[in-house]
Amino acid sequence: MKRAGLIITAIAAALFLASWFIKGMTIEGENPVSQGFWVTLSAFLTLCIFSFLYKDNPFYKFAEHLFVGVSAAYWMTMGFWTTFVPNLFPRISEGLSSAFKVAYAGFDPFYLIPVVLGILLLMRLSSSHGWLARWPLAFIVGTTSGLYFTAALRSNFMEQISATFLPLVTDWQGFGAFFSNFSLSATGQFAAMLANWVIFTGVICGLIYFFFSREHSGLFGRASRFGIWILMITFGASFGYTVMGRISLLVGRISFLLRDWLNAIN
Repeated sequence: MKRAGLIITAIAAALFLASWFIKGMTIEGENPVSQGFWVTLSAFLTLCIFSFLYKDNPFYKFAEHLFVGVSAAYWMTMGFWTTFVPNLFPRISEGLSSAFKVAYAGFDPFYLIPVVLGILLLMRLSSSHGWLARWPLAFIVGTTSGLYFTAALRSNFMEQISATFLPLVTDWQGFGAFFSNFSLSATGQFAAMLANWVIFTGVICGLIYFFFSREHSGLFGRASRFGIWILMITFGASFGYTVMGRISLLVGRISFLLRDWLNAIN
């Protein structure tokens, strides 16, 4: 097995070098060798990820670990330059402010609190002092929950409830005006009334499905079953939207392989 793995790795390395050489010869512009390397590397990493469709393998694990490692390093660097440098250093040390070329704002002892909590959070890496990380972790979870509670309550609860308070009859001017101006246009009166009735009925029947204090039989049971259909349609639409987003990513990678790497399409 080790010999087979070495052979496969050697073949993959040879194909990579050949692709790099050919791509560098076909690219026009400044520094084609460097551009050819990055295009080839992107293509091979994409194929390594796609290889998981066959089975788990070392090429997929390499690409996965590389992605996680590069992402962690990138966000750690961004956190340092966007949090420590502009916010922390100007308020704890004039020397650090001068070294990183930021204006010194004066010493503020309150900024030592997040420094201590951050150090305690790193204690999670210690086997004997890992319990110290629970204190800053609890502080992070508690403050984040408190800060986002009102926003989540307003956006996910209050606004969704208020969105169901819709007029079931819009711009009503009598039956004569309704039938004389009847239109199936999406912006017409009939379409607006139909949409409001569907939302109202769907919300009521969906709530009835979750009302377990009464037996779901008769008219109550039929409303409950209609609520199930509304829930399934909603979940299906959400899942379909997510799948379409993933399909667009797949199309983007395939287009990259065929257009930028293989030059098979324009």
